[in-house]
Amino acid sequence: MPRRILLIDDDALFRRSLSFHLRQAGYQVQTAASAEDGLRIIRDEPADLILLDIGLPGMDGLEALRHFDGQVDAPVIFITARRRELDEILGLELGADDYITKPFDTSVLLARIKAVLRRSQRKQQPATAPEAFSVGDIDIDPRAHTVRLQEKSVDLTPIEFKLLNTLAQQAGHVFSADDLLSRVWGVEYIGQPQVVYVHIRALRTKLEDNPNRPHRIITVRGVGYKLVPQEV
Repeated sequence: MPRRILLIDDDALFRRSLSFHLRQAGYQVQTAASAEDGLRIIRDEPADLILLDIGLPGMDGLEALRHFDGQVDAPVIFITARRRELDEILGLELGADDYITKPFDTSVLLARIKAVLRRSQRKQQPATAPEAFSVGDIDIDPRAHTVRLQEKSVDLTPIEFKLLNTLAQQAGHVFSADDLLSRVWGVEYIGQPQVVYVHIRALRTKLEDNPNRPHRIITVRGVGYKLVPQEV
């Protein structure tokens, strides 16, 4: 059965054009010009994925995501014309699964959609996860999907958790941006290091005393990133 996508964007021409390409790719598509209309649609007809513009009239995309959280069990990809990293980080903090900045190539968006839907399907399937382990003062439980820093719970988005868990499973090992993209997001993202930059920064805001001078998640210039255990 075709996957159902809800596209929420206030640009009528953009909605028609993107809907055409999505249908050509085999998806069922519903559209809404506002977050309020999108919320009404999604309550009556569940979607497998939501494409959500940030710069909407009335309720914007960031506020809409707060309403989706806990009410809608569908991954969200932000579509935004805003290039400010703050918006991107805030959106991901709120629980968006990905973002893409206008203008974009439709083939890139289709690849992102496939990757997000694949990750979402994996989360729904039972899998054998490794047992809880510690890396310095960070405790990670892959089965419970929880993280504690110095005995205090840390609230991470699913992608942040997967990124941290990937780094922690081989603490001290340096991962290139493409290594992390392949392991955490999928091979469709290789060559798009900005995705890693945004999430590394988001992780640092939650795990470092000073995110601008990190001690746990270290950048190895010209190579990549590694997790350095801190003494308990």
